[in-house]
Amino acid sequence: MSLSENLFYFLSFLAILSALMVVFSKNPIHSVLYLIIVFFTLTGQYILLNAQFLAVVNIIVYAGAIMVLFLFVIMFLNLKRETEPPAKSKILQFAAVISGGLLLLVIIASLRTLDPYKIQEGKIKGDIGLVENLGKILYNDFLLPFELASILFLAAMVGAVMLGKREGGERNF
Repeated sequence: MSLSENLFYFLSFLAILSALMVVFSKNPIHSVLYLIIVFFTLTGQYILLNAQFLAVVNIIVYAGAIMVLFLFVIMFLNLKRETEPPAKSKILQFAAVISGGLLLLVIIASLRTLDPYKIQEGKIKGDIGLVENLGKILYNDFLLPFELASILFLAAMVGAVMLGKREGGERNF
């Protein structure tokens, strides 16, 4: 086995273990921390697949911004055992198990017809996920939509600043 195969299996095992710990952990903060581990292992998988842009976006957006938001909300809510709602009824739990099983059945049925050996080797390029290629396509083929999106984001930021600006020293809530 090569180093990349060993790394793939290690990252896969760690991702599955961490995902299970997200579900089975009693403490919500521990669940969020395990979810961060899952995102980092997925970033490692993206790097193994030669998709550097997805790896960087995964770190910045998911492991950075969204997980900080989750931690902030959980700490802000200050969840305690006394304030938890009562346990769900047995009928609702049974319905959840049945719907989850049906979803699993649909996924297995759809993947059963998949032929992984049908991929043609000649049509796959080795440098498809590189940031350089993405930049070339973005600035050559999609320059106008890219610039229009940047103007839209600039207008949204100016609007947010103007809405948040104080008028006459008093806050508008």
